[in-house]
Amino acid sequence: MAAETFFSRWSRVKTEARQEPVAQEPAATEVPADAAVPAPTLEQVASLTADSDFTPFVARGVDETVRRAALKKLFADPRFNVMDGLDTYIDDYNKFEPLTPLMVAALNHAKDLIAREFAAEENDEPKDEDL
Repeated sequence: MAAETFFSRWSRVKTEARQEPVAQEPAATEVPADAAVPAPTLEQVASLTADSDFTPFVARGVDETVRRAALKKLFADPRFNVMDGLDTYIDDYNKFEPLTPLMVAALNHAKDLIAREFAAEENDEPKDEDL
């Protein structure tokens, strides 16, 4: 028997894969809303600590005042009031330190060097008369 080519082997494998029955996944059972835990109340919010589970308080169907009170309680924790060091625009950039005379002299020197380079480049360019 002749050796099977790559494409014929690929085609055969694909055809066999299409013919195999697809395994049905069992349908996920849904929990009825009536069997769910009762909605949290403001009294329960008062008993929350930083280590409490806040998941029931931010779930769908929770009263907005209860949700806001729980989140307020959560973010009142001092752990959320720490600067992370990535606030790059937190400084006041309107207050600047004046430049020292040494820095002004260095800037003027750099400006003169760049001006000389541009003047030299302009002089090195061939003019139409030279061509």
